Parts: sequence; structure tokens; C-alpha cells
Amino acid sequence: MRFCSLGSGSGGNSTLIEASQGITSTRLLVDAGFSVRELVKRLARAGSAPEDVDAVFITHEHGDHIGCALAFAMRYRIPLVMSRGTWRAVGNADFDPGLLRIAKDGEAMALGDMDLRPFSVPHDANEPLQLVLDDGALRLGVVTDLGCAPASVAQALAGCQALLLECNHDEGMLRTGPYHPALKKRILGSHGHLSNAAAADLLARCLHTGLKTVAAAHLSEHNNTPELARAALTRILGDAQSDIRIAHPTLGLDWMSLN
Repeated sequence: MRFCSLGSGSGGNSTLIEASQGITSTRLLVDAGFSVRELVKRLARAGSAPEDVDAVFITHEHGDHIGCALAFAMRYRIPLVMSRGTWRAVGNADFDPGLLRIAKDGEAMALGDMDLRPFSVPHDANEPLQLVLDDGALRLGVVTDLGCAPASVAQALAGCQALLLECNHDEGMLRTGPYHPALKKRILGSHGHLSNAAAADLLARCLHTGLKTVAAAHLSEHNNTPELARAALTRILGDAQSDIRIAHPTLGLDWMSLN
């Protein structure tokens, strides 16, 4: 299994995940927070094309995640997976219901060479879900929009060999930064976004000898730096900073393999 980020920030989020079993392979796009044209361009940059995507999983309905998902799925006839709450928030009468798949917290879904294991997270959206991907040998956890990480989140991520983990902000930078007080309150709230410290705490609860790959995602361009995010996670993983990668808000992250 391998994954890459096509972009991870307030300007748009999308992650491409590939699982292969011998001569077959399956590709899942998690979120599509760009225009169709931009998403196709970013897929090409990752050596892929819309025709290679087997399904699109949408974590929640915020614009930097849902983006062009409905139009992209309709244009290329790709199944679209999301919770019922997310569908209620974005549902479109013109969308082909035959392409819609409803995901539920704790219910695994088979997709080619991988299983999708959605789980609920606290975020200010309608029934948001994050995801663990399992190819039978390896597990990748994708968790990028949540205000806190209760025990259920750590339990869902248990046993993962790789994590794409939100490190949205440094709390000190956010509190003293230029954002409006109401926006600061939202981000810092239990249904906002994970700080570097909160992400490190979640990582500590998920840590095991098989967890070899950690990528920090959804960094705020105004309230965080790659150095601060990496330092927070390094305190948990130790000095092997090469094990920690940073998904750039606009450039994303090159392919990373789970080995």
C-alpha cells in the first residue's frame, strides 16, 4: 500500500491511496477539495488519471474537502462514498444515485484490494468520518479534521503502520495571531482542529513498534510551521525525524509506501 497527498490545507485537500495485490491494484481518492480541472492536474502530477480512481471517499462537506466531488464523480462515472449526514448536507437532485455509496461509522466496506473502515470524529460538520485503509497486511490511518481525539479515535487507529495525521496549528501562534476571536474559538474548540500538541498526544496513544510512517497534514499556513509540527511529533517518535513527513498545503506530499 502507498499514499500521496495532492494538497493538504485550507485551499483544498485530497489524498490518493493505492493498494496492490499481485496483478491488480485499487486506487481511492479521499476528499476532492479542488476544481475538476485542478484535481485532474494534481492527479497527473502523481502519475495518475481520473480513469485510475476506483472510488472517492468524502470525509465531510466543508468546501476544502468536498470541492468538485459530485461533478468529478458524475463526469468520470466514479462511485462516491460518504456518510448519510454528509450527503444530506450536499445532496444534489441531479446526481446519479447509482454512484452513491453510504458509509457508516464502524462498518467496513470492501473496495477491490482494500477495505475501508470509516470512523466518527468530533468536527463541526454533519456526521464527519475519517478512515482506516486495510489491504489485509497493512493499515493506513487518515485523520485530518477533528477538534479532539477521544478514545474511540485512538482505538480506530490502533495497529496502523502509517498515519496521515492532522497538525493544524501551534496553539501559541493561533492565540496571538491575526484571526478573528470567533474563528480562534472555533479552531480551538472540541469540534475544531487538532493542534500540534493534541496530534502528538494522539500519536502517543497509537504508538506501537509497527508504526513506521507518520505524515503531518492540514497545517495552517498562518498558525503553524513544518518545524513546529515535526518537533511535536518527534518528541513522541524519538530522534528519527526522517520518519516524519510534512504534507505541504498546496504541493501535498510525494508517494510514501508502507513497508
